Amino acid sequence: MLSRIAESLYWMTRHLERADNTARVLDINVVYMLEADEGATEEMQWRPLLTIMGADELYEELHTDGRVTVQRVIHLLTQDRNNPGSLLLSLKLARENARVVRDRISSEMWEALNELWLSADKHLKTTLQPWRAAEFYAFIHRQVAAFFGLTQSTMMRGQAYGFMALGSLQERADMTARILDTRYHLLLPDLKLVGSPLDYYQWGALLKSLSGFEAYRRKYQGGIRPIDVVEFVVLDTDFPRSLAYCVDGMERALGRIGSLPDGAVPERLAALRRHLDGATPQGILDLGLHEYLDDFLGLLADFGTALQSDYFEAHLGDDAQ
Repeated sequence: MLSRIAESLYWMTRHLERADNTARVLDINVVYMLEADEGATEEMQWRPLLTIMGADELYEELHTDGRVTVQRVIHLLTQDRNNPGSLLLSLKLARENARVVRDRISSEMWEALNELWLSADKHLKTTLQPWRAAEFYAFIHRQVAAFFGLTQSTMMRGQAYGFMALGSLQERADMTARILDTRYHLLLPDLKLVGSPLDYYQWGALLKSLSGFEAYRRKYQGGIRPIDVVEFVVLDTDFPRSLAYCVDGMERALGRIGSLPDGAVPERLAALRRHLDGATPQGILDLGLHEYLDDFLGLLADFGTALQSDYFEAHLGDDAQ
């Protein structure tokens, strides 16, 4: 497969996964804003999203007064064309990459993604108001889910499918780690709040932002405990947004693609596997959840660099011949 085709397949699904994840965390925050404690300021509620999305510095550049407001954060993360990670630009880049590989994906997939982009672009021509945001984010969830459903039912399970799976799962693992790291830091157990309705609601919001609240409640009958959340989100191989599930899927995807002689990708993926294997929830908390997740994100970035080098850059000269 040509390097440029493989790269477009990878980034098509990675950008689409990013758009869905952005909509996911914004959606939960909009709902939380409506139900939150009256003492919670806009900054307390919305600055964590800037951290999760890596947009703190850009926000400060755009808003020198330092005020964090719901309207500003929604605009920056949803539709600001100055933000390369905004939901709108993620959808645009997903569609542009899909156009490059139209002959490698099904016509149903192309039509679904093209219609999603056209509809989102139309809706975001004007400023998205907070009271309309939840409805729009729900629309993004449904349409992205439809695209990936069509992928499952219409794509041959070959190299193209492998590169698409790598893009989606790598982005998902990155976002899961960032959400857990940021939210856990904010929700460090306060002995005065443990077991209270507010404590339960905050941990529930974290799980909902990962679409894992209902699955968690079915598995854990003793309520929401930080140690169980860590086990579920990091190590549960049956939860499709856990770090362990994503790494398992990346290994299967690499098997479809095939390793290159002397390539760095297998070793980088093995390093991610070693980081997860043998870990326990208590061991992770004893080490420090932030430190554990920070190490994971570093290893994930190393994997992405190796993937770029092995598959997307190494053979560009061959592609041009």
